[in-house]
Order: sequence, then C-alpha cells, then structure tokens
Amino acid sequence: MTKLKNLDNVQARIDTYLTAKLDSLARNDEKLLAAMRYGLLIGGKRMRPYLAYITGEALAAEQHDIDGVAAAIECIHAYSLLHDDLPAMDDDDLRRGQPTCHKAFDEATAILAGDSLQTLAFDIIANHDFSEAVTSKRIILLRYLVNAAGYQGMCGGQALDLAGTDKSITLAELEHLHSLKTGALLEASVMMAAECSQQATENDKKQLVQYAKLIGLAYQVRDDIIDITSTEEELGKPTGSDLAANKSTYPALLGLSGAQEKAENLYQQALQALSTLPYNTQSLSDFATFIVSRKH
Repeated sequence: MTKLKNLDNVQARIDTYLTAKLDSLARNDEKLLAAMRYGLLIGGKRMRPYLAYITGEALAAEQHDIDGVAAAIECIHAYSLLHDDLPAMDDDDLRRGQPTCHKAFDEATAILAGDSLQTLAFDIIANHDFSEAVTSKRIILLRYLVNAAGYQGMCGGQALDLAGTDKSITLAELEHLHSLKTGALLEASVMMAAECSQQATENDKKQLVQYAKLIGLAYQVRDDIIDITSTEEELGKPTGSDLAANKSTYPALLGLSGAQEKAENLYQQALQALSTLPYNTQSLSDFATFIVSRKH
C-alpha cells in the first residue's frame, strides 16, 4: 500500500493545533470538554487535513493559512463520526479500536460533544489568524464549509443513507448519496486550500473540483470493499457492518470485482484531471493511489 509522504508530520501538526484550540476554550463543563477531546484527538488518520495541506503545498499557499482550513474540516469530520455512531444512526460500539464516544461517556454528552465540535469548526474559520490575502476570503471559506457540512452536503448525504437502508437504490442514487456524505468534505478540503493560494486560476479550480469529486467517490467505493474484505483488527470496528445494517453498497450493486473496477476507473479519471494542472501534483496523485489501495 502507498505510504503517504509526510503524513506523520501533518498528523502531529494538526493535533498540536487542535489541542491548543481546545486548551484555549474558557472552561465550563469538564466532562463535555473531555468528550470533545476524545472525539477529536484519539486516533484518526487525518486524511482531510492531509489533503488540504498537500493541495496547499502544490499551489504554494502559506502553511499557516492551511492550518485553519485543515483544523476546521477535521472538527466537522470528528463531529460527524460522533453523531454517526449514535444508537439513532449507525449504532456502533467501536471507533478506531476504542469505545465510541457515547459508550465511553454517555449518549447526551456524545451529542453535545458533536454539536460543540461542529461550532468549533466555524469558530476556527471566523477567528484564525489568516494572512492578509486570505483574511479577505474568510466568507468564501465559510461558504465552502457550510455547503460541505450541512443539508447540501454531509448531513443531506447521511439522511439519504438512512433513508436508503433496507431499500434497493440505484447506482446513480448511491453515487449521489456518497458525493454528499463523503465527497463534499473531501472536496472542501481541496477547494478551501485552493482559495488560500494566490496562484490558482479559475480553470485550475475546476480541475481540482473534478479531482476531488472523483477521489471522494473512490474513497467510498474502497470503504465498501474494505468493509467486507478487512479484519476487525485492521478496521478498528466490526466488519460487515454495512451488510448487517442492510445498506446499499457498491459491492452489493456491482459485485466485488465490479466495485474494484469502479474504484480503478475513478482513480484513472482523477489522475487525468491532475495531469492538466501546471503544478507539481505528485502528492495529490499519491493520495489518489492511497485511497484506492488502503486496507482500513
């Protein structure tokens, strides 16, 4: 499997930023703050922050500007996992090999921790010390985050996912669902980083959107494959959970080999989108390779 260059450095950098952000909060309920820490800082591959950093690097954006973007996106991602794991949603007991937040604390605290992490994301974009050039784009960055996180993005996708459980849905419907549920936040990781660049043209951004949409779908196709081919130890949570929940998946609709072929096609199209860009996009290519070859 492809090893992502400098992933350890990115994980350490974003964890340092997020730890400092939580430490800076005025104290009220200690249990809630502990649950926020638990949801945000225990484990996590930091794929979305990594994508933001490597996009910023390719486009010569300032790393300090990407810090704010990456941290906000990771807060949204962490909140979504806390809420996805709840009994009313996916009802999971394990996440990253650890008890889920509602198991480690309680259901009400997990809900509030998710709510708090969601608002922390907007706090970060509103108050991060962006460079002068990016400060003027704060509203644009907020708009990307809103579109990716809310009804038009991740939340809408999760609702479609819940509505599609125990039902047969078409491949087009499944792709739409995942473009919102998973793809929207990956797309925001790329596009918010691109907004921090002084070099990216409108045409560059179009190609980057295309790349992000394709790897977003490939990410989910691979997720569905992993759910039935990996061990619980590799995943850090029970395998076959999508099958057990009677959800539509790419292997269920296309067969395992069909799903693998689908992931490969999306991967090749993503590389094609990158090939049109006049930058060093090797890290973005490597990320796409990682997406379609990962085991967990």
